[in-house]
Amino acid sequence: MRTLASVVTLAALLLEAPVRAQLAAPNPAGVTMGHLHYVVRDVEANRKFWMDFGATPVKIGSREALKLPEVFIFLDRGESSGGTEGSVVNHVAFRLPDIPKALARFRSLGVRVLPQNPGSPIGNILTPDGERIELFHDGTENVPFHLDEGRRDAVAERLSRSMTMPVTTHHFHLYLPKGGSQEAKAWYVKMFGAVPGTRRGSLRTDGTPQTVYLAADIPGMNINFLDVEEKAVPTRGRMLDHIGFEVRNLEAFCRRLEAAGVKLERPYRRNAGDGFATALLVDPWGTSIELTEGLSRH
Repeated sequence: MRTLASVVTLAALLLEAPVRAQLAAPNPAGVTMGHLHYVVRDVEANRKFWMDFGATPVKIGSREALKLPEVFIFLDRGESSGGTEGSVVNHVAFRLPDIPKALARFRSLGVRVLPQNPGSPIGNILTPDGERIELFHDGTENVPFHLDEGRRDAVAERLSRSMTMPVTTHHFHLYLPKGGSQEAKAWYVKMFGAVPGTRRGSLRTDGTPQTVYLAADIPGMNINFLDVEEKAVPTRGRMLDHIGFEVRNLEAFCRRLEAAGVKLERPYRRNAGDGFATALLVDPWGTSIELTEGLSRH
């Protein structure tokens, strides 16, 4: 697995310089979105892509990360076994205020833009390595997250409010075996304190949603679930090798996970030099998840 431990650990990266960025405040379980870690052939070309997307370079120790609102992007040079499509995490989606304007800008910058259905509030662009990034037009019916009946959560309800930044995260989408959506939703709620709900797809001409996705929300990222016929492969070794959650009081959190039956692929460990901590697990469907404590403290 290409994790930050196997290539260069986040703990080592944080030894030399602070992260000048801000992640979302954690939920009551202590969890917030942390990072997306990609393995790419051409780091410089992908760096330019994310900077054109709106990311800001930040120095973390001896290397660079790219910071978007509420998420870090890490790039490692290497050969992956494929993009997200075909893996459990099928794609990552971001929210933009104006999709037509954004797509026109990306075309002018030489970014590959996939054909769009006329009038669709959704666009798709490709990274230099061919990784598909989904884009949502703010204020359209496919953006809001609908909490399960009887629930209220001001952070999760952010997706029903107009965005205040040029770009924000929206969701990553897990493609699962039949029946997996219900199980995965419950698992992320139980293990990470995610808020349960649904997200609706674009509307048909009669005003009904084309699809209603089961979903769960943590600060900084919505998680969507979809049952599919073909079995998706684990994220390990794919272009998006793993996702990262930042966790407050990570050591105690790891103990709770293990008590709940979760096996840590890499146990909790804290760097003696700066106190930065990490752990690694794989969800029951093959999503590699790195847990960190320290990204948000700066």
